[in-house]
Amino acid sequence: MFAQIDFVNICFFLSFFSTMNISAGEREGFDDTAAAHWNIILSIFYILIFIIAVPGNALALWAFFHQKSTSPSKVFLRNLSVADISYVLILPMRIVYHLSDSHWPFGHIPCQLLGFLFYLNMYCSLYLMSFISLDRFLAVVFPLKSQTIRKPVYANVAVGILWVTVIISMSPMLFSKQTNSSGTCNKLYLDRASQTALVSTVVAFAIPLTTIVVSYILIVLKLRTVRQQVERPVKDKAIRMIILIVMNFLLAFVPYHVCRIVYIKSHIGGPIAKASRESLGRATQITSALTCVSGVLDPVMYFVLNRAYRDTFLRLFCKNRERNL
Repeated sequence: MFAQIDFVNICFFLSFFSTMNISAGEREGFDDTAAAHWNIILSIFYILIFIIAVPGNALALWAFFHQKSTSPSKVFLRNLSVADISYVLILPMRIVYHLSDSHWPFGHIPCQLLGFLFYLNMYCSLYLMSFISLDRFLAVVFPLKSQTIRKPVYANVAVGILWVTVIISMSPMLFSKQTNSSGTCNKLYLDRASQTALVSTVVAFAIPLTTIVVSYILIVLKLRTVRQQVERPVKDKAIRMIILIVMNFLLAFVPYHVCRIVYIKSHIGGPIAKASRESLGRATQITSALTCVSGVLDPVMYFVLNRAYRDTFLRLFCKNRERNL
C-alpha cells in the first residue's frame, strides 16, 4: 500500500517537472531540446536492455527446452522465458522510433503489431510470475496435499489458457484504427484513455498483484515455523524467490500501472492543460520503459531457481574463462 502511494507521488513528480514557469518562446525552444535529449536517453536505455536481456533469455530458452518439464515451476519458467525473449526482441522498433526523433517509419500494421506484442508479453510475464508464486505457495504450505494438482500437465493447461486469454484480450489493438497522422504510432505507449481502459488496467494488474502478495504472506508465515535443518534448503530457496519476484514486480510493473491509472484518470476527468498532458505522457513513457527491466531480472531468477539454467550458464562462463586464461 505504502509502496503504491510512493509510486503515485513519483508519477506526479515526473508529470510536474516539465511545467516550469517559462515564457512561450523559451518553452518551445526548451521543449525541442528536451525532446531530443529525451529520445536519446530512451534509445540508450532500450539498447542496454536489449544487449543484456537477449543473451540471458536466449540461454534460458536453450536450457529450458533441453530439459524435461518434470514440475510446474519448469513449465512456468519455460513460458516466462518465451515471453521475455519476445518482449525484448521488439525493442529495436522502439529504438528506431526514438532515434528518429519520435518519428514512426514502419507504417500502420507494424504499429498495431508492436503494441499488441508488447502488452501481450508484458501481461503474460505478470501472470506467469503469479503462477510461479502460487505454485511455490502450494509446495511450501501444502507440500503433501498439493501433489495431486502440482503436475506438469495441469501447468501446461493453465499456461495455455493464459496465452489464449491474453491474446483475445489484446486482439482489439490489432483492429483499432490509427487516429494520428502518418509518422506516429499511438499504440507504442498505449495513449488511449477511457473508462474501459481504466477498469481493464486495474483488473488486469490487481489479479496477479493480489496473488503474489497473498501467496508470499502465507509462505512467510509458514516458513517462520520451519526449524528443522533438513527443511532449511526449501526455506532458503523460497526466500530468494520471494525477494527476486517482489523486486521485479516493484521495479518493472508497479510504477507503470500506477502511472497508467493516474494518466487515464487525468484524461477522462475533463480537459487538462497541454503541459500537464505532455508531462503525464512522459511519465508513462518512463514507467513503460521500466517494464523492460523484467527482461534483465528474470534471468537472475532463472539462475537461482533452475538448476539446468544455472549449470548451463556456469559451464559457458567457466569455459570462456578457461580459454581466456
